[in-house]
Amino acid sequence: MSELNLPVLDLSLLDQGPDAAARFRDELRAATHDVGFFYLTGTGVSPALEERLLQAAKDFFALPEAEKLSIENVTSPHFRGYTRVGGELTQGRVDWREQIDIGPEREPVTDPDGPGYNRLVGPNLWPAAQPELQEVVAEWHDHLTGIARKLLRAWALALGAEEQYFDRHFGDPQTLIKIVRYPGKDDPTPQQGVGAHKDSGVLTLLWVEPGKGGLQVERDGEWVDAPPVSGAFVVNIGELLEYATQGYLTATNHRVISPRFPDERISVPFFFNPALDARLPIIELPAELAADARGVSQDPSNPIHATYGENALKSRLRAHPDVAERWHPDLVAARAAS
Repeated sequence: MSELNLPVLDLSLLDQGPDAAARFRDELRAATHDVGFFYLTGTGVSPALEERLLQAAKDFFALPEAEKLSIENVTSPHFRGYTRVGGELTQGRVDWREQIDIGPEREPVTDPDGPGYNRLVGPNLWPAAQPELQEVVAEWHDHLTGIARKLLRAWALALGAEEQYFDRHFGDPQTLIKIVRYPGKDDPTPQQGVGAHKDSGVLTLLWVEPGKGGLQVERDGEWVDAPPVSGAFVVNIGELLEYATQGYLTATNHRVISPRFPDERISVPFFFNPALDARLPIIELPAELAADARGVSQDPSNPIHATYGENALKSRLRAHPDVAERWHPDLVAARAAS
C-alpha cells in the first residue's frame, strides 16, 4: 500500500517480460480483491492529449447556457447529451455537477417488443458551437478502449481463466464517457458532488484534472481521500465484475465532495462494459481463490443483474427521472410495479 490510501500499479510492466507481467497481474488481483480501487500509471496516454481533453471540457462548460441546453439530455430518449447542475440523482439526492454523456454512436433500435435496455442505443448530441469536442473524445475513447482491453486480459489470467475470456464474452462493448464539471460551493458543510454509489458495470477509468481532489473511497467503513496522481488514472471495478467472480473481486462505494467556491473541478470517467445483451458468466476460479470469494453484495432495492443492459437501464432510470418520465413512462410504471 502507498501513502495515497490506494495501491499504485504500473501497466507498462505487462510489456517488460514474463516476470514483470506476472507481478502486475498479482498486484492487480490483490488490489481489486482488497480494495476495488487503484491508481494506474504507465498507460501511454500523452500529456498533450490530456491537455486537449481538459481544454475541450472547459471550453464546453464556458459556452452560453443556450448552447449547452441545445443538447440537453431531456431531448434524447437515449440519455445522451448535457445535464445541467442538479439534473442527476444518486441515491435519490441531487448531485451538484453538470456534465455531458457520450456513448457509442449508433442508430436507434426500433423493435417495440425488444428488451427495455435497447432504448439506450442511439446517437449522441454534440454542440454545434464546438466541433472539436467530438474529435478529441473519439481519440480519448480509442486510447482508453485499448487500456481497458489490456487490463481485462490481465485480469483473466490473474483469475485463472484464459487470456481472451472477457473478449469472448463482451461482444461489442457498451462504453460511456462522462465529461463532468463540479462547480464550487460556499456552504459551510461539504456538498454532494456525486453521492455514494457503486458502478453498475465492469470497469471504470477515471481521469481527474491535475491538483483537484474530492474523490473519496470507502475502506473498512470509513471514507478516505483519493487525490489525483499526475499521469495516473483512478481505476475501479463495477458490480458486474463482482458478480462474475462471486465477490472475489469487490465493487466499492465511492463519492465526490464538491470543491469550495470559487474553485471547480473537471473529471472524465470512462466506463468500459459489455454489449447490452451480454451476460457475463460466473468465472470458475481456482480453488485457492474461490475459497476467498465473499459472495455478491445484496441490496434488495438495487439488485445486480447478470445481463449488462438491465444494470445499465436500472442506473439510467434512477439517475435521470426527467428523461425517463418524458420518453419511457412504460418502463417507469413497470419498475414501480415490480
